Amino acid sequence: MTYTKLLDQFRSFYFRNYPDDMEIQISYFSIFGGLGFDIDTTKPLEYLIHEHILENFEELRTKIKELTLNEENNKRLLRALAIGDRRIFSAFNRAGLNNGNGGAALNFLQEKGLVTLEYSREPDPKKEHPNQKLKRDAARHRISHKVLFTQPFIRFWFYFISPHKKEIMEHNYDNFFKDFRKRQHSYTSLVFEELSEVLLNYHIRDAQILSSGSYWDANLEIDILTITDKEQIYVAECKWTNHIINKKEYHKLNEKCQKLGIEPTQIAFFSKRGFSKELSNMQDASLALYMSEDFTALLKSNSQETLIERFIN
Repeated sequence: MTYTKLLDQFRSFYFRNYPDDMEIQISYFSIFGGLGFDIDTTKPLEYLIHEHILENFEELRTKIKELTLNEENNKRLLRALAIGDRRIFSAFNRAGLNNGNGGAALNFLQEKGLVTLEYSREPDPKKEHPNQKLKRDAARHRISHKVLFTQPFIRFWFYFISPHKKEIMEHNYDNFFKDFRKRQHSYTSLVFEELSEVLLNYHIRDAQILSSGSYWDANLEIDILTITDKEQIYVAECKWTNHIINKKEYHKLNEKCQKLGIEPTQIAFFSKRGFSKELSNMQDASLALYMSEDFTALLKSNSQETLIERFIN
């Protein structure tokens, strides 16, 4: 998986707007990243959403129509991908699409540069045990790749704006903001997870990374699983919540590793609100703890233009 574009946007957003700290940078970037507007990050998020997105709704809606060719299947799939678990087959089902028209829509979105695939690393039991009769659940299980948006703003649009477009067109924003307040942390979590993978791999950049990304199968999910050419394994969980991470989360991640049959070289946690004293005291070469301010390591200037920025400018 390539995160160059996301990282470029992250850097560009910072050097364009200079937020006061990395928590603000991540929160505001998860919404305005890729949009290309100058944002006054000293102002509250809801004020800025109203000023830059809701008040420019018709203009932005026109640009979204151009990016999607205003094709209903494309928009339905983007909506399903934005709010769902990102798995291709479940997104097709949510959008009311089949493998034919859903696959065509997905191919278009990839070619347009709106989404990119995150390939599953789940072993296929049918190939591993070709002569063995599998249990019914294993035989029916379909390994599915996932999809990532290439720009945070596009995902924000289909996550929050699109479901409320009729009310927004009438300048009725109450339900939109109610929805935003309820699901903001959940929404931001994915961007935080993507950036956390970039930061983790930055800190192990001297190694050759063979595989990196989230891991999922029929039984468990791990936010980040990175494997190097020296058979080093790094696993991580990311929590964009107002709760600190404690030792219980460490044990839960260890249990996942045991079920997966891996022995991690290092376990890492990325937290918005920090860590319990007990977990902090455990930090050593086998346990890394990262907070928002650690993301300053990713900042290098870049001027690459994004799709939506190209249309607007």
